[in-house]
Amino acid sequence: MDTALKVAFATTDMETVNQHFGSAKSFAVYAVDLEHSELLEAAQFGELSQDGNEDKLSVKIDLLNGCAAVYCQAIGGSAINQLILKNIQPIKVHEGSKIKDLIIDLQNEIKAGPSNWLAKAINQHKSPDPERFSKMEDEGWDE
Repeated sequence: MDTALKVAFATTDMETVNQHFGSAKSFAVYAVDLEHSELLEAAQFGELSQDGNEDKLSVKIDLLNGCAAVYCQAIGGSAINQLILKNIQPIKVHEGSKIKDLIIDLQNEIKAGPSNWLAKAINQHKSPDPERFSKMEDEGWDE
């Protein structure tokens, strides 16, 4: 799963997305590629309220470093802005959305032609083309 994307889900039961981002007690972090998914981490937090306390966001956003997206029931504007700055796409889903179904939807989207945020995430996780300099030379590129 070298080319897999990391995605996180705000969940308490590891089966459904059932948490607001800011007060999420835990996240399930998965690696997802075209055919497979694998649970990488189940991160737990203490009891947090939805009070606008900005300090609680930094811990969560740091945990999500390297993730392409985070799925949650709801999310505040400040959290959205901070996630976008880290190239993490916040995705709001309906209460009780099943993680396995969201992973299948994500895999189907990759296969069918990714949306803008997903295409950007895929490109960020690609290694540079090792043939790129040869191609430039073939095209007559010069310094």
